Amino acid sequence: MKKVKLFLLLSIAAVSFTACDNDDNQEAAKPTAENIEIGTANNKRALIGRDFHFNADVVAGNKIADVQLKILPKSGETYTKDWKLEFKWAEYIGTKNTNVHKHFTIPADAPEGKFDFYFFVLDENGTQLEIKEEITITDPANMPADPLIGRDIISRNDDLIYYMETWVEPELIFKKNDLLTAHAQVSQIVGDGILYSVLIKKSLNYHPESIDNLDFKKVIVISKVEHKDLPAASKIATLQKINDVWGGESITIGADKDAIGEATTLDKSWQSGQYNWVILYKNTTHNLSVYKSMPITISF
Repeated sequence: MKKVKLFLLLSIAAVSFTACDNDDNQEAAKPTAENIEIGTANNKRALIGRDFHFNADVVAGNKIADVQLKILPKSGETYTKDWKLEFKWAEYIGTKNTNVHKHFTIPADAPEGKFDFYFFVLDENGTQLEIKEEITITDPANMPADPLIGRDIISRNDDLIYYMETWVEPELIFKKNDLLTAHAQVSQIVGDGILYSVLIKKSLNYHPESIDNLDFKKVIVISKVEHKDLPAASKIATLQKINDVWGGESITIGADKDAIGEATTLDKSWQSGQYNWVILYKNTTHNLSVYKSMPITISF
C-alpha cells in the first residue's frame, strides 16, 4: 500500500512539473496586422510635399505598448542629403484591436530615392511586430503623371451652391427629387485611367481612398469616366458628351438606380442624414491614385 501511495505522489508531482514547464515555455502572442496599405492603393510611393497614406488593422498579443513608423535610408543607396522621418503615436497605447490610419506630408526637404519603410508595434507582453518594405520617394515634377483633382463644383437644381472650396451655402442640403450635379476635373494625367464620383452615407463608416477599395454595394455612383492613351499633361472631367449631349454628372435624389445601373437598395438606399461626396481617380498606366471628399446633407 505504501508503494502505491508513493507511486501516486510521484506521478502527481511529475504531471505538475510538466504543466509548469509547459507554461514557462509557452511563447507570448505577438501583435499581428492586416489590410496594410503603404501609400495610396498600397503603391509604396511617396511624393515630396504631398500627402502620404498608411493603414493597418492591428491586433495586439496582449495590449499595445507603442506604435512607431520610420522611413530610413536604405543600405547601398546614395542620397543628396541625410534625411529620415520617424513617428510615434501614443493614442494607440493600451488598446487590443485598432485601426492605425494615418496621413502625413512628406517634407519638402526629403531627397528622392528608395528608402526602407518600417512599421513597429510593441506589445505589453514584450513581443514586437516589425513590418519592413521598400518605398520610393519622388519629386512630383519628375513624375510621368501627377493627378490633381480640381474644379470641384456642386449644384442643386442647376443653382450653384459650392465651387472649389467656396461655400455659397454653409451646408449643402438636398431634398427628395432634387437634382444633384457634382462636377470634378482631374488634370496632369497621361495614358489610361478611371474616375468615379460617388455618394456614401457617413453612417456606414466607410471611407475608400482609392478605386481599388470601392465597394459598389455601399456607394451611389454619380459618374464614371474612363480614358485611354491620353498624351502627357491631359485632363478629364465628370462632364461628358454622350450622343451629342453634355451631361453624365447628375443624379436625382431618390433615383431607383445609380449611374452604373445598380439599384439604390440596402446600404445604397436613400436616407436622411449626412453623406460624403467622394471623387476617386486612378491612373492605371502608372498606378497613381488620388481622392477628395466633402460633406453633403440629404433630407429625404
